[in-house]
Amino acid sequence: MKPASETVHFTGRVIRVTTEQVVLPNGHRAELEVVHHPGGAAAVAVDAARQVCLLRQYRYVAGGWLWELPAGKLEPREPPLGTAQRELMEEAGVSARHWRPLGTCLSSPGVFTEVLHLYLATGVAPAATAHERAEVIEIHWLPFDTACDWALDGTITDAKTIVGLLRARFAITTTSVAI
Repeated sequence: MKPASETVHFTGRVIRVTTEQVVLPNGHRAELEVVHHPGGAAAVAVDAARQVCLLRQYRYVAGGWLWELPAGKLEPREPPLGTAQRELMEEAGVSARHWRPLGTCLSSPGVFTEVLHLYLATGVAPAATAHERAEVIEIHWLPFDTACDWALDGTITDAKTIVGLLRARFAITTTSVAI
């Protein structure tokens, strides 16, 4: 969809912010504020002992520490699976032999264009981490069922992590996923 008009207010390292004049499906014209984001990918890495990798990461904007899946933004011309594979190695220090798509989710579709691609990663093996200086991360391996409980009881508040864990649980329990 193309807006009738667009005004760019900010272009940064990751996002671009615009005001867009649009015509909605009901014919109404609206002015929308839009945050354009390249999108991201996340990995639900589950090992042979049914432990899942969660990062305890400091997020200034969220006001403190969050439990999250290894994830990151798509680089130009990088496919989402490549992003998930790269981020799993860089942030969690593991690689995976088997990858299964778990679909996408939208972080805040009323404002952000960001689409998050989710993957189940199994057959994990150690790899070297490469944390960025601006990342404050602790790597944890927890029982998969505990992490899913946390997704349901509010311990985990990050949306991509909640959706990823619960979709992975569905995939593991309803199909023959090799862990």
